[in-house]
Amino acid sequence: MADKRVKKAQEAYEKGDIESTKKVHTKDAIEHAENHKTGKHLGDFVYGALDGIVTTFAVVSGVEGAQLSSSIILILGFANLLGDGVSMGVGNYLSTKSELDYIKKERKREEWEIENYPEGEKMEIRHIFHKKGFRGKDLDRATGIVTSDKKIWVDTMMTEELGLVEEEKTPVISGLATFTAFVIAGFIPLLAFVLKILIPSLTIDLFMVSIFLTGLALFVVGAMRSLVTRLSWLRSGLEMLFVGGITALVAYGVGFFLRGLGV
Repeated sequence: MADKRVKKAQEAYEKGDIESTKKVHTKDAIEHAENHKTGKHLGDFVYGALDGIVTTFAVVSGVEGAQLSSSIILILGFANLLGDGVSMGVGNYLSTKSELDYIKKERKREEWEIENYPEGEKMEIRHIFHKKGFRGKDLDRATGIVTSDKKIWVDTMMTEELGLVEEEKTPVISGLATFTAFVIAGFIPLLAFVLKILIPSLTIDLFMVSIFLTGLALFVVGAMRSLVTRLSWLRSGLEMLFVGGITALVAYGVGFFLRGLGV
């Protein structure tokens, strides 16, 4: 996969390993990577899962801080799980759709301009390559090569002039990935409380079990974030564990404070 090749290149750079760098820059490695691009919705899933865990555990912590019953935790927890899950899924769907629609519209505009005023578009291509350092015959040659193929010409205008990258994402799948991840991961902080209802004889500290399961889930999903951000998996996992912990402490403190006021 392209992602794996880039990751190997990054690891080689960090180690100063020239031989490994050469291996991921061979013709076969580059072509193989270009033909096996995957994970286009991975970011939707990872960030949906993280939001699901953090927000649901914040609810659990807030209710626990106020020392309300487990039934309140389940009512508010599932309300958050489904309500926020749907909201985030729909929001991501609309956001992705709007972005893709805008990119398509801009591509059509560039195609129309090339068809109706190619001279002006060629001047823009010349300007782009001039800024990159091309001069004289090299500039003429580069401009001629790019403008000889309409698709390459439009692609160049999209990335170089507009800074737009056309991703092969599907709005519906993006929305579903976010919703599914949010609900599945967000259920983890509620798991112990659900088990208590199913098995009344359980004598465990429900909140402590929830803390443990949530912390573990935060670290694992946070580590998965490294597949998107390219940061160290350990650093990504610890960062999310820290953020989730801070969020839970704040929610717990609010619940505790309101309890003190007699709310």
